[in-house]
Amino acid sequence: MQAIYDIPAPAKLNLFLHITGRRADGYHLIQSVFALIDWVDTLHLEVRSDGQISREDLSVPLPTDDLCTRAARTLQQAAGCQTGVHIGIAKSIPAQAGMGGGSSDAASVLLGLNRLWNLKLPLKSLMQIGLSLGSDVPFFLAGRNAWVEGIGEKISPVDIPFARLLVVKPDQGLETHKIFTDADLKRDSEPAILSGFAADAYGFGQNDLQPVAQRLCAGVDQAINWLQTLGLKGRMTGSGSAVFAPMLHQIDLQNVPSGLQARQCKSLEVHPLFGWADSDGLSVGSY
Repeated sequence: MQAIYDIPAPAKLNLFLHITGRRADGYHLIQSVFALIDWVDTLHLEVRSDGQISREDLSVPLPTDDLCTRAARTLQQAAGCQTGVHIGIAKSIPAQAGMGGGSSDAASVLLGLNRLWNLKLPLKSLMQIGLSLGSDVPFFLAGRNAWVEGIGEKISPVDIPFARLLVVKPDQGLETHKIFTDADLKRDSEPAILSGFAADAYGFGQNDLQPVAQRLCAGVDQAINWLQTLGLKGRMTGSGSAVFAPMLHQIDLQNVPSGLQARQCKSLEVHPLFGWADSDGLSVGSY
């Protein structure tokens, strides 16, 4: 096998995001449900016999040392692999959106290279490598919609009803660090239980980061207000700035306000690469 083309890397939405406390080391304790959607980046992986790792941007330019190249280099070192790769990436998922695009790309690189380089590493090993790259990467490797707790490392699969969703991304982005260090951030939400979420998957809870984000980024307010004019109740995903709402009726996207990007998406039951790595008896929640 010399290449694998058209590898998908889907985005995620946080259907809710509660902060229930803060550890002594400063990390925030969260509860959230991560839901996969069909807004995807596309990756192409081609073997390099010289052991080098290179990248070609097929749409928007990325930073020189992005998560894709870091994922490839980390996997190469962990496996003692002498083979290299040329990565082509067509970015579609917007940056600084709270949609996990970079983490998803990294996960798809790990899954794809595990095959391309014939490493045959089990999912548990890939999860450990993924966690060293970022707290969201293991979620995308696991491949299922998930109830997430702790600092993001406790992941349990959860079933989510199918939905059509309108996702709106303001031109402005938001830096996660600025929101989590804000003095006004709510950090004391009561712990939730899964049965409460299951009763109202798309209306449960709130995003505790949203009030701070709305103060820092006018585009979040603009997106929420526009969704309201369409009869939809918007909520921010992750640390923003993207906002989403379940679509209760067909929406005409011919007149999206200036400063906003809107896309109709569908929820995914599983990641398109689900099963690409042997689970090797990995039990749910053990990673």
